Amino acid sequence: MNLQLKTNHIEIIKNHAKKTYPDECCGLILGYINNEYKIAVEIIPTENVWNTEKSNFTADQEDSTSRRYAISPQVMLQTQKEARNRNLNIIGIYHSHPDYPAIPSEWDRIYAWTEYSYVILSLQNAQAGKLQSWTLDDNHQFQAETIKLIKLANLS
Repeated sequence: MNLQLKTNHIEIIKNHAKKTYPDECCGLILGYINNEYKIAVEIIPTENVWNTEKSNFTADQEDSTSRRYAISPQVMLQTQKEARNRNLNIIGIYHSHPDYPAIPSEWDRIYAWTEYSYVILSLQNAQAGKLQSWTLDDNHQFQAETIKLIKLANLS
């Protein structure tokens, strides 16, 4: 399966990441799935609540929002409910890696869910770098996922 994103989706992710640098940003990707693609319809930036949610995790609780992210469970549930009302689903999660490559960390792998795409944006000195999507295979290992970029036509 591959992920289809529009150019404005990527701009939303980049702008969110730049705004939160040097902390990790995070957000949700709403869309639907057909035979070939997970098709993104909307990008929803969320607050990184790692500092308040880290007690719900078992390891590396010393890390901060510069190396970890968490999306509030209430935000996940509310967004899923609103998405279903629009015949959509959460199809992915994005986050940034400040001054680190766009590859999943072991932490990312341990807490990932198999049905989602995980889009990671690398930032170097607050400048957006590589954007990569990942999915979990049957062995709970990340595999690179192709991003098909859909350019929006100029409507002016």
